[in-house]
Amino acid sequence: MSEAVIRTVAPPPGLLVSLDPLLREWLPRQRWFAGKGRPVTGFTLVAATELLPPTARLGLYHLLVRAHQPDPSVPPGSPAPEGGAARPGDCYQLLIGVREALPPRLANALIGHMSEGPLAGRTVYEALHDARPAELLLEALRTRARIGVLRFERDPGQEIRPGLVPRLMTVEQSNSSVVYGDAFVLKLLRRIVPGVNPDLELPLALAREGCPRVPPPTAWLVADPDPADPGEPHVLGVLQPYVQGATDGWELALRELAKGEDFVAEARALGRATAEVHTALARALPTVTLGHSRLRIMVAGMAERLAAAVRAVPALRPYAAGLGSAYTALEDLAAEGQTWTAQRVHGDLHLGQCLRSPAGGPSHAFGGGGEWSLIDFEGEPARPLAERRMPQPVVRDVAGMLRSFDYAARSVDPPQPDWAEHCRAAYCSGYAEAAGRDPRTDPVMLRAYETDKAVYEVLYEARHRPQWLPVPMAAVRRLAGTDQI
Repeated sequence: MSEAVIRTVAPPPGLLVSLDPLLREWLPRQRWFAGKGRPVTGFTLVAATELLPPTARLGLYHLLVRAHQPDPSVPPGSPAPEGGAARPGDCYQLLIGVREALPPRLANALIGHMSEGPLAGRTVYEALHDARPAELLLEALRTRARIGVLRFERDPGQEIRPGLVPRLMTVEQSNSSVVYGDAFVLKLLRRIVPGVNPDLELPLALAREGCPRVPPPTAWLVADPDPADPGEPHVLGVLQPYVQGATDGWELALRELAKGEDFVAEARALGRATAEVHTALARALPTVTLGHSRLRIMVAGMAERLAAAVRAVPALRPYAAGLGSAYTALEDLAAEGQTWTAQRVHGDLHLGQCLRSPAGGPSHAFGGGGEWSLIDFEGEPARPLAERRMPQPVVRDVAGMLRSFDYAARSVDPPQPDWAEHCRAAYCSGYAEAAGRDPRTDPVMLRAYETDKAVYEVLYEARHRPQWLPVPMAAVRRLAGTDQI
């Protein structure tokens, strides 16, 4: 294994202490910060690696930092939890650049000016906006470097050309992505948890199966655990081929809606692509049978989420009984002896997680036919990693996509519910063509998952985008049996 020629030394003592006041202001403003609405009360350093020494024109630090915040489940002024154990803060991956002064092109990357500590008098900023740090990451992946706790790995069968020009994508929310010369895209995870991340695990498994619908990982970045405190590695980032000229499904659907065009052919093709990915995942990884005992646990989780949403969003109360009937109907079927197969799935499938290569253009740069590909297998980041890696019925992904068609159709004025229904039908038909089974033949399970998704959407919109609340509420009325639209 060759290593990138990068000097790495331990960061100077007091680095995090001196960064603390700046990070408390800057971190909550980032789109990928999960703890919005709660103050940051302090930081703990999980790992730190100096990638470029600050004595040079440009310094660069890689930090894993745990941000401590009040537990949202504990009312202010309540006594500490029994035993004194506090809820651990979320861990975030930060790339901190250091310069004497920022050039104008990096003005929007500013974190702040250091007034004390080892970097006193210097300026610190979000380094992914800067070409040199981004180039350094790609070179480390290309050469399979080991830098401090950081381990850069890659598929030896894929070539990474040196000198690719980086650019930071500006449309990310829960993570950050850098495109290199329209050849690769590096997705850097921001909220970090130890263990096998499905955003690496599942594309690797699909690559072994030769599935052309998912770009195969070219390289990946891992932080190894401290030998003095052994645990699981942290997956920090994944490099994959970049689907040049592709449009995500959400943008494409809105474009067709704006033109008054239907989306039926695309929805059918997307259904086939989804089924191909599910079939490959079932071959690559173990499946399990869901009987009454496992279904009861799953249904209980759905019911708990509904109850919590009803408490938080009063508009849900008139529909609670109707929505809950979707869950009891599923448990009744399981009690009668019906079973289901569960397998690894995408876990957070919607139109924005799908890429459509240009019409009439070449097939994917990573090989294979077909114009739709699926990306972002991380699952719902707010859910525990163990839960995201659990086998699920495939209709969970199907329900997510059906809800996404509905969202697109109701985001325009006036809403186009018929457009959504045509897309939903075409998607399921396309799925059946590739999988040999139509998701609509399991209406009770499909309704339960659609209901669970709509309840989640209501809670999310009420908290973050109240103006969007009518979109999932329309689905709530339908799923509760009080509205035929």
